[in-house]
Amino acid sequence: MKEINFDCIIHIINELRNDKKTLYSCLLVNKKWCNIVVPILWKYHPWNIYGSKRKLYNIILSFLPSTTKNILLNIEIKLPSTILTKPPLFNYLSYCEFPEPEDIDGIINMILGRFVNVEDDKYFLLEQEVYKLFVNNCKDFKNLTWKTCQPLTSFPGASTCFSQLHSLSIDPDYANSNSLYEMSKICKGLYILSIYNCSKDHQGLVSLIDAQKNLEKLNIYHNDINRRGNCQELSKALARKGDTIKELHLDLVNNIPSSFLISLKNLKRIEIYNHETFEETREEISELRQYLAISEFPNLEFFNAKGITCFEEFSLLIKKTRGDLLHFLIDIKTGELFIKNTGALIKEISIHCPNIKILYTFIESKDFIHVQSLLLNCSKLQELRFYSLNNSSNDDDDDDNVGDELLDILSSINLISLNNILLSEDWGYSIGALERFFESFREKNLLSFNILHHRNFYITDNHKEIIRKYVHEGVIRYSNFM
Repeated sequence: MKEINFDCIIHIINELRNDKKTLYSCLLVNKKWCNIVVPILWKYHPWNIYGSKRKLYNIILSFLPSTTKNILLNIEIKLPSTILTKPPLFNYLSYCEFPEPEDIDGIINMILGRFVNVEDDKYFLLEQEVYKLFVNNCKDFKNLTWKTCQPLTSFPGASTCFSQLHSLSIDPDYANSNSLYEMSKICKGLYILSIYNCSKDHQGLVSLIDAQKNLEKLNIYHNDINRRGNCQELSKALARKGDTIKELHLDLVNNIPSSFLISLKNLKRIEIYNHETFEETREEISELRQYLAISEFPNLEFFNAKGITCFEEFSLLIKKTRGDLLHFLIDIKTGELFIKNTGALIKEISIHCPNIKILYTFIESKDFIHVQSLLLNCSKLQELRFYSLNNSSNDDDDDDNVGDELLDILSSINLISLNNILLSEDWGYSIGALERFFESFREKNLLSFNILHHRNFYITDNHKEIIRKYVHEGVIRYSNFM
């Protein structure tokens, strides 16, 4: 029998990279197969190969050069006796991704103990040698989480180690400006940049951002709300990448001014999260609203807002899109006591978003009238969630069964694609309207029908019985009342 082409073997085994059990079997075929499989295992499954992280850490420490071992021994850092005394058969570290900070901590804690102080000199020196080990050996990896004060770019091998970075997560409180400036000379092909806890302008980070040629995805994560600052230069640097950035995750509590938003002309996806109360973030919300009102994202496809309900500004954004919006989501947390213009938002979506598939939004009962045009114009709508504002400005919602109007509108429009619906309990629904609604879906069926209920005031046992009846009859596949 002819021998299988070597390139074919490599391709086949690469296709099995997620099947660890089969890969382990391939290891035993012969030396050639072993040479193919080992790099794959260490690239995709390094932390699962040995069954325990302790065994893995011992293998990693076996690569420390003898000079380093002697240095550590001289400062009374004793390495485990279980590390290999002879060099391993493969340079495993050259195959694996750069470790997460938690794994570096795990290696240090295994040697110095779990409760060692991170400010201890021994901790710093051991951490330095472990990072040096990976920087000197890792090649062509794509992802790095930089959460250490160690000057990674000054270690031997840094230019090779970091040249192919695709994604960088960074906490500027750790990385010093000079190290980031050196990184800007090495790494110019970042696709994803994630920034955590940025409390002040950071010239090294500005240089790194400016060096990127095709930065497409930007994540700005939550800061401690008590650490207020102003990162004007960082905002300007991000604005200079407005032509390439296509995805944005923005936690509202951060110190980078929102002014860069107006430069993101090619944005396709935006997520804005507010994890704090409205009172705590009043200033940030005010600034955000100011820049959202004058921003234009014509290519927008995905919009998600959590804890922020700036309906007027959202409506303006929708009005300036080109019809590509597929997902529009506003989370159940209102973020503000009084909300207006829910109808205007639905009206703009019905006019400017013919391709929308998923819509989650708040609505006042007086704006139910706009739902009909939404269903008529958005023929690809698949999932719909309407939340009640449930505040004192909604006096009409206290009327019994005001939700019947909404059910009748949904029943009257035969939108074939719509098969997932969630409504608020707060409007109230009569048994008759509920039955008419389900009967209208008898021919096409619903994948899910849910009612968001907190008070169990309007939804009675009779309502639940009707819903269960239609689930048993196959009109609804799933409901939260089953």
